[in-house]
Amino acid sequence: MKKVNLGRAFIAVAATGLLAAGMALPSCKKSSSSSPAMTLYDSLGGTTMVADPAAPGTMIEKGRLGLRSVVDSTIFVIAADTAINEYFTVLLAEVTSGNTTGFNALSKNLTDFFCVATGAKNFTYGGKSMTAAHDPAQNSRMNGKANAADFDAFVADLVKGAQKNGLSTQLIGQVGALVGTLKTQVVQR
Repeated sequence: MKKVNLGRAFIAVAATGLLAAGMALPSCKKSSSSSPAMTLYDSLGGTTMVADPAAPGTMIEKGRLGLRSVVDSTIFVIAADTAINEYFTVLLAEVTSGNTTGFNALSKNLTDFFCVATGAKNFTYGGKSMTAAHDPAQNSRMNGKANAADFDAFVADLVKGAQKNGLSTQLIGQVGALVGTLKTQVVQR
């Protein structure tokens, strides 16, 4: 098995989450009503409660479920991508040995990040800044610093993860602009 770097994986997941969030964001038109503007999170299903397929008998906000699904799909796409999976060494070794603790933590953290970034009101992100998360000196799960080509590969993997979850081309394009805003924080070499 090729070495995988968690840093790149994190980049990919983050990009995927942001992409998914951006994709779901409709064109913004000023409303004449006094109702609050629709957020990207609202576009993804918002606070409507649905059954959580990962935890039978529990409910989850539809927007969070959609973002988590894209994040998880993107992690798997990245794991198979030999262009960037070397950043997932720690995570892949854990999962291969049957330990999904790191995967679950990454999924939750990235999902929280994307929920907040897309306008969710019921969640907080308590993780590292994007700069710290992608710096091996500040994040021991990172297996190196990413360059621009790594970031671009992550975005491509995010698109694949979003497509696996049925997001439209239009939404994917809108998310691309959002994910692009993170490039200067993620690319550190």
